[in-house]
Amino acid sequence: MSIYQFEVDTIKGEKRTLKQFENKVLLIVNTASNCGFTPQYKELQELYEEFGDQDFTVLGFPCNQFMGQEPGNNSDIENFCEVNYGVSFPMFSKIDVNGEKAHPLFVYLASHAPGLLGSKAIKWNFTKFLVNNKGEVVKRFSPNTNPSEIKPDIEDLLKEVRV
Repeated sequence: MSIYQFEVDTIKGEKRTLKQFENKVLLIVNTASNCGFTPQYKELQELYEEFGDQDFTVLGFPCNQFMGQEPGNNSDIENFCEVNYGVSFPMFSKIDVNGEKAHPLFVYLASHAPGLLGSKAIKWNFTKFLVNNKGEVVKRFSPNTNPSEIKPDIEDLLKEVRV
């Protein structure tokens, strides 16, 4: 199983596979519009702008599983992200990241990059997964990790792409 085989719905409801991101370094994030970490959208967008032309992208997956902090529909979420943070990186339909209805992508990510003490559950909004250009999950970052702190890891993976 490869990360590229997962089917996802864009924020506009179009079915796609992650194959469209093959050979790119990815930062996959579960997001929310009403969370204390929501301002991280700004830094995620900055990473996307800085490295987007170097085979890197951010993928945002809204989730309402943590205290109802993503209550809107896909259109509301898309509008919020564009108006408040200028988000232009790919956003996807709202999903669950934990439990029986968890999207298979996040089950895969969590099992390949467990959290603290081996936990596979996603603890909160803005958990981030770094994936190399071969589709391998490299690292999990906690919601407390500012996206700018991930920059050195992204740069290292992009150097590998160029070799």
